[in-house]
Amino acid sequence: MFTGLIEEVGRVVSLDADSAGARLTLSADGVRDGLAIGDSVAVDGACLTVVEVRPDGFAVDCVAETLRRTALGDRVAGDAVNLERAVRADARLGGHLVQGHVDGVGVVAAAIPEGAGVMLRIDAPPEIMRYVVEKGSVTIDGISLTVARRDERGLQVALIPHTMAVTTLGPAALGRRANVEVDLIAKYVEAFVAPYGGA
Repeated sequence: MFTGLIEEVGRVVSLDADSAGARLTLSADGVRDGLAIGDSVAVDGACLTVVEVRPDGFAVDCVAETLRRTALGDRVAGDAVNLERAVRADARLGGHLVQGHVDGVGVVAAAIPEGAGVMLRIDAPPEIMRYVVEKGSVTIDGISLTVARRDERGLQVALIPHTMAVTTLGPAALGRRANVEVDLIAKYVEAFVAPYGGA
C-alpha cells in the first residue's frame, strides 16, 4: 500500500526485455536507504518487488502483465521515474490509499498555466473514466492528485509548483504516456452492487 506522495525521482539505468518480461534497473538515493530484496516500491505508480539492491539503486522485474497494463515499457535509459516505498503502518497517510495496481494508461495531452501552477489534462480511455469523479482522488504516475474536472475524454488535475519540482509531472511531460490508478473505493462499490443490478 502507498500514499501517492513521491519520495524521490529516480532514473532508469536500463530496461532489459526478453520473452518473459523485462528487468528494470533504476538509480536512486533516498529510496535505496534500508531497501531489501522483496520490498515493494512504486515505480511511476506500479507496485514492483525489489529483486536486486545495488550501490546506486535497485532492480525490479516487470512481467508481461505489468508491461501490458502500464507505460513502464516506454521508459528508456535516462528517463526520470517517480519512486515511493510502501507506507509503514505508523506513518501519516498524507495522500490517499494507493495500491500500486495500475488500471490503465493515459496521455498527458495539455499543460495550461494557471498562476503559479499548471492545469494538466490527461486523456484516458472510457474503462478508466467510468471511475473518475470530480474532486475525487486519482493517481497519475504514482502521484496522488485531486480531479479538478472530467469529461468523456479525460480528466484535469491542478499541479502546484512543489509537485512539479519533486515529481516528473509538469509541462515537460506533455505527450508522455502516464500510468493511471483510480480510487479503489469506486471499483469495490461497483463489484459489490453488480450482482443486484446496480452496475
